[in-house]
Amino acid sequence: MTLTTVTETAPGAATGVTAVDLNGVVRRYGTVTAVDGVSLRIRAGEVVALLGPNGAGKTTTVDMLLGLQRPDEGTVEVYGQAPQHAVALGLVSAVMQTGGLLKDYTVEETVRLTAVLFGKPRSAVGEALERAGLTDIAKRLVGKCSGGQQQRLRFAMALLPDPELLILDEPTTGMDVAGRHDFWTAIRADARRGRTVIFATHYLEEADAYADRVVFVRRGRIVADGTAAEVKALASGRTVRATLPGAAEPDLAAIPGVDRAEVRGDTVFLHGNDTDGIARHLLTRTAARDLEITSRNLEDAFLALTADEEDAR
Repeated sequence: MTLTTVTETAPGAATGVTAVDLNGVVRRYGTVTAVDGVSLRIRAGEVVALLGPNGAGKTTTVDMLLGLQRPDEGTVEVYGQAPQHAVALGLVSAVMQTGGLLKDYTVEETVRLTAVLFGKPRSAVGEALERAGLTDIAKRLVGKCSGGQQQRLRFAMALLPDPELLILDEPTTGMDVAGRHDFWTAIRADARRGRTVIFATHYLEEADAYADRVVFVRRGRIVADGTAAEVKALASGRTVRATLPGAAEPDLAAIPGVDRAEVRGDTVFLHGNDTDGIARHLLTRTAARDLEITSRNLEDAFLALTADEEDAR
């Protein structure tokens, strides 16, 4: 798709504009192919979760979107432009998990310095602090901030150029439950105003609750792309949960119809297609109680669709 309506002064303003377009992208490191023919199109205003095991190709894909690496094959465009150009124009910001903070500056000084670098007025500093939930600790040294507060600071810094695309790497690491909820409320509000968000997280419930789309990556390839409900449906079968003290996973895995068994304390989780048969076996041949049959969640889908990748590594 050629974006003739996207300009440097009003990128991504039009409804339906493609924010990110990867077409047949391949990136190799010697004999290792980190990204293997990825094609992905993301519309402006979408919130997309990019998920996969370590080594699946997520970081390399993000680096190419930020212009830090170039593909060996295929093309990468951000709002119709080369990533390096989009970043130079301030169309893209990233909130990474570590680095980028001066511990001897206060929170407010850090945001003010960032504002100066982007030529933003003083009023932008207060707005960024408020949106990131940092107003109350503005005078605190960065080195005295918790991990979650430092992550909020990175978010405030990323907001200052008012980017069209915001890339988040484990954005809520170190935040408490209330902080995570407030953070995602702010992100969804930004998306409604047209900002595009791509995020990677190990909190799969966040992807389930807040992403418009979920993209699973395995061995450098996209193995699932859709709404959370659509992706969960790809992992067929349901889960039988029951209380069964002293159960052993090998014994549970041997039950007819069980694809995968987990033991968490006195609770067992049996995954498979014949959940009725599994439940009948537990009720008639074991001392299981408090039995429940549920549909698979996003974590189940993740394990089912990326299992080969995890096993290989």
